[in-house]
Amino acid sequence: MPMKSFPKLRPTAWDGLVALCVVLLAAALAFFQWRGETGDLTAVVSVDGTEVDRFSPDDLLEGPRTYTGGGYTLEVALSIDYEHPASSALPPSGQTGLRVAASDCPTQDCVHTGTITRSGQSIVCLPARIIVRLEGGKAEGGAVDAVLG
Repeated sequence: MPMKSFPKLRPTAWDGLVALCVVLLAAALAFFQWRGETGDLTAVVSVDGTEVDRFSPDDLLEGPRTYTGGGYTLEVALSIDYEHPASSALPPSGQTGLRVAASDCPTQDCVHTGTITRSGQSIVCLPARIIVRLEGGKAEGGAVDAVLG
């Protein structure tokens, strides 16, 4: 019984066109992913999964904002990061962010989260079902895009 031979497959011009389209699509997606976010940093507050407020962190210079959910109250305030002790002659870093200054929830996890300063960071209060997250802003060079696993 003779052995069946398989035809030799050779790339055609259509194969080259498909490969070129895949490479161009990958390059376009990479460009849009790595170009960095534009616009100012914006705080978004959600209660029970519904957005209730959107503001610039600089708006908190006038005073903290209060939010109520699940029978609890949170006070969101502006935080200025001073890397050096107040007695130091060095100037403050000037980095600002948001923090939960006070909450009457039982666990106080939202207060202990500390200050959030970059896009994508959030503070969550589970008992109150309130989420404070930062969006927008400019991408930082050398910052981690994602953590898996």
